[in-house]
Amino acid sequence: MNDLVRLHTDLDEGDLEWLHLLVSEWQLLADLSFADLVLWLPTRDGTRYVSVAQMRPNTGPTSHQNDMVGHLVPRGRRPLLDAALDEGRIVREGDPEWREEVPVRVESIPVRRESRVLGVIARNTNLLTVRTPSRLELTYLQSASDLAQMIANGAFPFPGQQVGMDRAPRVGDGFIRLDTEGTVLYASPNALSAYHRLGLATDLVGLRLGPTTADLAPTRGPVDESLVKLASGWAPREAEIEGDECVIQLRAIPLKPRGERVGSLILLRDVTELRRRERELITKDATIREIHHRVKNNLQTVAALLRLQARRIDAAGDNSARAALDEAVRRVGSIAIVHETLSHNLDERVEFDEIADRVLAMVAELSPGLVTTRRTGRFGVLDAETATPLSMVLTEVVQNAMEHAFEPGGRGTVEVAATRGDQPARRGGRLLVTVQDDGRGLPADFDPHTSGNLGLQIVRTLVEGELEGRFDMERVPDGGTRVVLDLPLAPGRKR
Repeated sequence: MNDLVRLHTDLDEGDLEWLHLLVSEWQLLADLSFADLVLWLPTRDGTRYVSVAQMRPNTGPTSHQNDMVGHLVPRGRRPLLDAALDEGRIVREGDPEWREEVPVRVESIPVRRESRVLGVIARNTNLLTVRTPSRLELTYLQSASDLAQMIANGAFPFPGQQVGMDRAPRVGDGFIRLDTEGTVLYASPNALSAYHRLGLATDLVGLRLGPTTADLAPTRGPVDESLVKLASGWAPREAEIEGDECVIQLRAIPLKPRGERVGSLILLRDVTELRRRERELITKDATIREIHHRVKNNLQTVAALLRLQARRIDAAGDNSARAALDEAVRRVGSIAIVHETLSHNLDERVEFDEIADRVLAMVAELSPGLVTTRRTGRFGVLDAETATPLSMVLTEVVQNAMEHAFEPGGRGTVEVAATRGDQPARRGGRLLVTVQDDGRGLPADFDPHTSGNLGLQIVRTLVEGELEGRFDMERVPDGGTRVVLDLPLAPGRKR
C-alpha cells in the first residue's frame, strides 16, 4: 500500500498512517457487513482512482474472485465513488451490478481524516445467497452501518488504538451488542459460551455487562471499576479476564455514528489454550536458558580444575604437560563463552561478534608474550550449532598463530577478519573468516592438510566435518601466515 500511495497520490505521511490504521481495523467492518471492501484513492491528477487495499469477509461469500489491489479506473466510470468522494457521504443508490452471473450490491463509504476525504471504501455484497436474515445477521448489519457512518465522519478508527489483525478478537469469535446503558441487546452463541465458561449460569440478554463481568472476574478491588467501564463499552479498550479455568479476551468499541454514543460492540474470544501454550513456551525458554547457564558453570568448573592441575605440574617442572593443560583450559573456555551467551537469549542464536572478541581476549590473556589481537568485519548472528564449533576453531587458530608465528618474546599482531555474504533468496549465504599474522611464516615443507599439531587437527575436523566448510593455510608474500575459513550459513546444512 505504501508504494501505491506514494506512486499515485499526494497524501502525506500522516494520511498514510491513518489509512494503515483503517486497514488494521476494517476486517471488523467486512465481517459485520458480509461484504468485500476495496479502498480506492483518487490519483494525483484527479482523473483516476487506484485501489490500494482489499479485504474479504470471513462471514460470507466474496464478490471479488480476483485481487483488486493496484487496479486503476478512470473517474466517471463508477459514479458511486465519485458521489462519495465529492459529497463526503455514504452512497447506496443504484441497482445491483452483475459480475460473472452474480448480483452484487455496491455501496461507497468516504474515508475522512479530520476535514478531508482521503478516499472511498467500496463495499460489495454478494447477493446470491441472500435470505431472510436472522437476528444475528440483523445485529451485524446494524453495527456495520454504524461503523460505516463513523468512518465517513472521521470517528473510526480510533487514533492510537491500532490493533493487530492476528491477535484481536474477530466477529465470529464472540459478539455482543450493548445499548447506551451497557445492557446486553444481543449476544452471539460463542459469546454466551465464553461467559458460561467464566461461570455465568443465565442468559446474557438484559444484563448489565459491566457489573456482570466484574462479578465473574476473580480479582477484586480497584481493577473492578476499570473492568466495569470496559465491559460497559464506554471507551475503546482491551482487557483479559482470567477465570479459574479459562481466559477471555475482551475488546470494547463505542458506536457513535452521529457523534453521540448509541451503544457499543464487545468482541471477545476464548484464549485459554493460547495462553496455556504461551506459558509452556515461557517455561521451556527459561529451562533452556537455565541449562545453558548450568553447562557454562560446569565448564568453568572443569577449566578451574585443569588450572589447579596445571599449577601442580608447573611445580614439578613438566612444561609440556603444563602447555597441554593450558590448551585444554582455552578449549573449554571457548565453549563456555558460547553457552554463557545462549543463557541470556530466548532462542538458539547468538551475536557472534561479542563471542569472537571474548575469545581473542581470553587467548591473549592466557598466552605469554607481546602479541596483540584485533577483529575487523562482522560475523553477525549465528545459530548455536555453528557458534560452538566456530568458537573452538577460532581459539585454536589464534592460539596456534600466537605460539608459532613469532620468536619468543617477540612483538606482532594477529588479525581476525570476518566477511558475511547473506543471500536471503536462497535462505543462506557464506561466512569467510581469515586469521592473519605478521610473523615468520610457514615452513617450506608445511602442508596444512596433513601436518600440524593437535590444535590444527581439531580445526580440520570441526571445519570440514562439523561445519561442512573449507580450511586452508597460506603464506603471505610480505611475511606471515593467513588461515582461511570458508563456511556455509545455509539452514539446510547437516546437523
